[in-house]
Amino acid sequence: MGLVLDTLIFAVAWTHVLLAPYTKVEESFNLHATHDILFRGVHPSALLEFDHKVFPGAVPRSFLGSIILAWLSNHAARLANDLSLITTKFDLQVVIRLVLASINAQGLCFLRRAVARRFGRSTSVLFALITVSQFHLPFWMGRTLPNMFALPLVNFALYQLLGNGTRPAFRAVALLTFAAVVIRAELAALLGSFAIQLLLDGRISLIRLIKVGLISGLVSVASTVLIDSYFWDQWPLWPEFFSIYFNVYEGKSAEWGVSPFWTYLTTFLPNLLMATALFIPIGFIRDARVRALVQPALLFILLMSFIGHKEWRFVVYVVPLLNIAAAQGVRVLLNRPKGSIWGRLAFLMVAGALMLNTVVTILLTRASMANYPGGTALALLNERYADSAYVHVHVSNLAAQSGASLFLHTHAPPYRERIGVLPPTAPAVYHLWVYNKTEDLTPADIAYRSAFTHVIAESRDALPIGRWEIIDTIDGFEGWKVHRDILGLVKERGLQGLWGVLEMKKAEKLWIFEKRRE
Repeated sequence: MGLVLDTLIFAVAWTHVLLAPYTKVEESFNLHATHDILFRGVHPSALLEFDHKVFPGAVPRSFLGSIILAWLSNHAARLANDLSLITTKFDLQVVIRLVLASINAQGLCFLRRAVARRFGRSTSVLFALITVSQFHLPFWMGRTLPNMFALPLVNFALYQLLGNGTRPAFRAVALLTFAAVVIRAELAALLGSFAIQLLLDGRISLIRLIKVGLISGLVSVASTVLIDSYFWDQWPLWPEFFSIYFNVYEGKSAEWGVSPFWTYLTTFLPNLLMATALFIPIGFIRDARVRALVQPALLFILLMSFIGHKEWRFVVYVVPLLNIAAAQGVRVLLNRPKGSIWGRLAFLMVAGALMLNTVVTILLTRASMANYPGGTALALLNERYADSAYVHVHVSNLAAQSGASLFLHTHAPPYRERIGVLPPTAPAVYHLWVYNKTEDLTPADIAYRSAFTHVIAESRDALPIGRWEIIDTIDGFEGWKVHRDILGLVKERGLQGLWGVLEMKKAEKLWIFEKRRE
C-alpha cells in the first residue's frame, strides 16, 4: 500500500508539470540560474553572461539550490536523452521541473511514512489522499520558486520531528536552520516555533538547542556567503540577510502590497487547504500529538501575520502539517460505527470533501494550462520559423512574465551540446537568432527604429499594420462562466455534459507580428 501511495504522490506532481510546463516570472531566478549553470558553466568569465547579471533583481537570492538542481538535472537529462525523450532545448526545462517535483514528492513520501509510524497506517493513507486532492502544493512543488527549494528541507525536518528521541530533534533543528539561513528567511519563525515546542516537550535542552542552532547556523552562513559572493561578485554577500534588511527593516516589501492581519487565516490557508480544512479542528481537539504539531504551525502563521506584505507561498510550509491534522480528524470521524446514521454521514462528508477538492483542482489546473501565453507564443514562433536563418524577435513584458523563459531561446546560443544532451545543433542555421527582452521601448522605437523582424506584443494596435502583419494571436485564461442551459447540455451529452456546465472564458493576450518585406 505504501508503494501505491508514494507512486500516487509522484504521479500527481509529475502530471502538474507535464500539463503546465511553462513558468511565470516569480520562478525565473532559480530557473534561469539553473539554465546558466548547465549551459554556461561556472567559470568567472561565464558569470558575466548569466541572466542575473543581464537582468539584476532588487534582492539577491542564493544559488545553492540551483547548483544542486542543475547537477541532478544534468544526470536526469542525459538519461532522458539516452531514452530519446528529449528533442528540444525546452524539454530540458521540463526535465528540471520534474527533478524538483520529484525531490518535493520524496519529501512528502518520507513524511507519509513518519505519519504511518506515529499515527497509524490509515492516517497515512488519508494524508496522501488529502494532499494529492489539493491544488497549490502539488502544482507548485515542481516550480522553481525559492520556497519550493526550501520545502523538501522543511518536510525532511518534519519527518525527523515525528520520530522519537533527541537526535531526530537535533537533525530537524539543523535542517530548518539551513533552510532559513540559505533559502527563505521567514523559516526562522517556523524554526523558533518548533524550538519552543521541543523545549516544552522536554525533547531538547536549551543549552543543546543553542549549541545545535549555533553550529548549523555558522555552517549555513559560511556556505551561502562563500558560494553566493562568488556568483553575485559581491563580498561578503549573505542573500537572505540582505532580503530581511531590504524587505523587513527597510519595509520595501510593503511596496508589493499590504494585506490585513488575518489574511493568512481567512484567505490564503483556506485556499491552500481547500475543503479538507474542515477536519483539522477535529484532529486538533481529539489528539495531543496533533496539537504538538499544529501549535507551532499556528504560532508561525501568527508571527508571519505581523508582516504587512503577505503571500500564500510564505506559509505553504505548514500545509503538510495541517494535512496531518486533517487526516487524523478524518480518521476520528470514520471510526464511528459504519452502519449508524452518524457513520454514514461521516463517510459522505469525507468523500464529498475529497471530491470537491478534486473537482476544484481539475478546474484550477485547466485554468493554469491556459495561463501562460508568453510560453505558448514563443514556442509557436520557434516552430513556425524553425528553418529561418535570421529572426530578431522582441519579447514584450507580459510574454517574458508568462512563460518565455531562456529554455525557449531554442535557436540562439548557448546550444544544447554544452551539456552533452542531443546531437549538436547547426550553428550555421541558428546563430543569427536574437531574443530581445529590452524594456521601455516605445512603439515607434520597435516599429521604425529597430532591427526587429518579429514582435510578441501585448496589443493588437501596438504596431502599424501597413508595416507589420499579425501572423498569430495567443489567447489566455480570462475566467469561468456558467452554461445557461444546463438541462439542455445534460440531455445532449448525458452525464458528460456536467463537465460543460462551467465554460472557460478566454481572451486575446498576445499578438505575434512580422515585419513586411519592403
